[in-house]
Amino acid sequence: MKRSKWKGPFFKKYDPTEKLVVLARNFEITSRFVGLTCKIHSGQTFIKLSITDEMIGYKAGEFIPTREKFVFKKKKKKN
Repeated sequence: MKRSKWKGPFFKKYDPTEKLVVLARNFEITSRFVGLTCKIHSGQTFIKLSITDEMIGYKAGEFIPTREKFVFKKKKKKN
């Protein structure tokens, strides 16, 4: 579900002295956060994400996959 326009984008105040900041998946990336390395939860683990210029305007959760890539299991050969 989208956030109301009258509320504006979701931001979090951060301390630039912290090395790795934990961000929510619904956090909207702005120009202030370019170059920041942060952690985002994928549902199981925290994944590091470096924010670049191309990510401005997107949500942080769009860059972290939440599902494992499906791989077919190899079958054993019958004798």
